[in-house]
Amino acid sequence: MAIQWFPGHMTSARKKATEAMENIDVVIEVLDARLPQASCNPLITDMRVHRQRPCLKILNKADLADPEITKAWLAYFNAQPGVKAVALSCKKAGDVARVPGLCRALVPHRDDNVKPVRMIVMGIPNVGKSTLMNALLGRKICAVGDEPAVTKSQLRADIDLRHSILDTPGMMWPKIAYDSDGFMLAASHAIGRNAVIDEEVATFLANVLLARYPSQVAERYGFDVSGMDGVAVIEAVAKRRAMRLKGGALDLEKAAMAFLQDYRDGKLGRVSLETPESRAAMLAEHARLAELRKQEGPKADAPLPPEPVEEE
Repeated sequence: MAIQWFPGHMTSARKKATEAMENIDVVIEVLDARLPQASCNPLITDMRVHRQRPCLKILNKADLADPEITKAWLAYFNAQPGVKAVALSCKKAGDVARVPGLCRALVPHRDDNVKPVRMIVMGIPNVGKSTLMNALLGRKICAVGDEPAVTKSQLRADIDLRHSILDTPGMMWPKIAYDSDGFMLAASHAIGRNAVIDEEVATFLANVLLARYPSQVAERYGFDVSGMDGVAVIEAVAKRRAMRLKGGALDLEKAAMAFLQDYRDGKLGRVSLETPESRAAMLAEHARLAELRKQEGPKADAPLPPEPVEEE
């Protein structure tokens, strides 16, 4: 199942963000540290590159991600022109306190007491933008919830005399090009449940974690994962936690939600769903298959197979 999700209000949000870009100095793009590139909105990249605005990429939820893989992603992003990347948790005041200084370093011509550094917070839904905004201001002015698309409108505020900030609604892009990105985003709760089938998302996630972190899955649930695939893991979770429907059948939907929530809450340990290397391999394989389909012509109507998961 290909996952797509683009609620109507995001068209308006995109237009307003494009207009706001003209009057800001630094783009703060909040990403999910567990899937940094999959959670990077290409529309935001296009906007800031068009306006030649520097970008502070915040890999939020770094305390939930694999630290070694996060280091690799920081090196990857910091090699890009006009980009500074940092890994932090927007729930930690000490981490957030670094943000204004990092933004000032990207626009040294405004690092004075005359003109404030004008920042805009952008990113996909449910990555922590509003949490960051509240932490920067030291008060709750943005609604926060464990649900995508909580923020629906822009909000501007002054941090102090030297810094102003604009919060924007979470924005997806109209078409998710790669199936694995859609599943990673859904697993991480960046996509509304109305657009996904929880069991399919949980099965995808289980397959990724079996390939990368089998011992952590086994430790969390107390069963041997040797020889299992994602479907078997969800079934085993249902059995282990006595999740059954009336009549005795396994309640796989409930088990899938429990598995997804464990991942989202960090109860499966510090995990990352993609690496720079796995991302490059996925893109190369997708390009290869697309070229084959192009050569085969109209008769190649079958969908592309799912992207491979790189084993650690």
